[in-house]
Parts: sequence; C-alpha cells; structure tokens
Amino acid sequence: MELIIAPAAQLAILAADRFEAVLRAKPRAVLGLATGSSPLPTYDELARRHREGGLSFAQATGFTLDEYVGIDLDHPERYRNVIAREITDRVQWPAGQVSGPDGSAADLTAAAAAYETAIRDAGGVDLQILGIGSNGHIAFNEPLSALTSRTRSVPLTEQTRRDNARFFGGNLDLVPTLCLTQGLGTIMEAREIVLVATGAGKAEAIAQLVEGPISASWPATVLQMHPNTTVLVDKAAAAGLTRHRP
Repeated sequence: MELIIAPAAQLAILAADRFEAVLRAKPRAVLGLATGSSPLPTYDELARRHREGGLSFAQATGFTLDEYVGIDLDHPERYRNVIAREITDRVQWPAGQVSGPDGSAADLTAAAAAYETAIRDAGGVDLQILGIGSNGHIAFNEPLSALTSRTRSVPLTEQTRRDNARFFGGNLDLVPTLCLTQGLGTIMEAREIVLVATGAGKAEAIAQLVEGPISASWPATVLQMHPNTTVLVDKAAAAGLTRHRP
C-alpha cells in the first residue's frame, strides 16, 4: 500500500493521473466508479482533461460500486443518475458501456449474481476509485462484512444513513435502508485501487486502514492485502496517523 499525503486540491490531480495513464495505455480499460463526495474532484479533473486534452472514454467500460434499493429510477440520488451527472455525461462516455447493480430488481440475489458475472465477463476492473466512510466502510460494506464477501444486498447502518442524509436534504427518513453493493472480495479483484479521503471526519478510518490490524470491524483494512493500492489523503484525514506524520 502506498500512502500519499498532499493538499486536497492535489489529490484529485494524482487520482486523475492514474485514470489517464490506464486509459492512454488501454483505451478499452474497465474502470470502477464510486459515488459519495470523495471522488467528485477527481471526476471534475477527468472532465477537464476530456474537454481540454481529448482524454477519451469512448471505448472504456465502467462498473459502479453500489446502488440504493427501493429508490425511484429518476431520483437524482440514485447512484446511476449521480454517475451520469458527475462523470459519464461530462466525458461523452456511452451510457450503454457503464453499468451498476440493479437496485430495482425483484430478485436482489439474482441481480447481485448477474452483476458479478458482468464484471467477470468484461475481464475484471483495471482501476477502481474508492472513498471511505467514517466507520471504515468501502462501497456499502459496513463493519463486520466478510472480508471475502461478494456483491449482495445489505442493510445500511444508522451512521452511514446519517452520513448520507446530506444528499437527501438532511432528512434521514428519506435515506434508503437497503442497498446492493460489490463485496470486499469483489473490490479486491480490481488490478489497481486508488482510495481518496479528505477531512477530519475520515481521520480515524484512515488511521485504521493504514496502521491498524486487518479486521472486519474496519472493512477498508482488507486493502492492506491488495498488491496495488494507493491511499491519497489530505493533512486533516491523516491526522490520526502515528507512523506517517503529515
């Protein structure tokens, strides 16, 4: 695991550099896309590079990490719509080449299995961008998720729902209680992972990720076993580290 501590504005550039390197080397790359606040500056930078430098996503395939269950298909916070708004529409990425778990499926178990098959049939993810929750979750793998878990439906913890209420006008009652998410085992199969975290609210999770023991209590710690993960954090998110001083 490589840890880089840099000003927040620099983190998006570093993450976008990895996306650009992969796309330049492999135009048909398979890219893993995260939602939440952490990846948004990276998507802004990628959109700028597409607009000003011709960075092309035209041949790439994309897979999102997760999706709410029971949310209207046209809801602005449905993750498929968020991804379209924040990155795919901005870089002219053909919509049919970007997929997400089907949170509207009648059979969630079958939908999860189909998503695993789709990722495998595409050749696996070349580069996955991640954020991290204040409780150490990645995607929606909440504490005590199995470290080898696969795509599945999971209930959201109260803490995660409170963290996400800001996307629903601050109204906790509007935040879905269930989601479909790639599992930790699924995420670990990506050939390269870039995790971005900023702000003091992520400091404890980053300290556990980088310096703590591997534990299902802090799901992101599974990334310690990944052979090619880069953790990009600002000084505030690095504040809890003891062996790596900002």
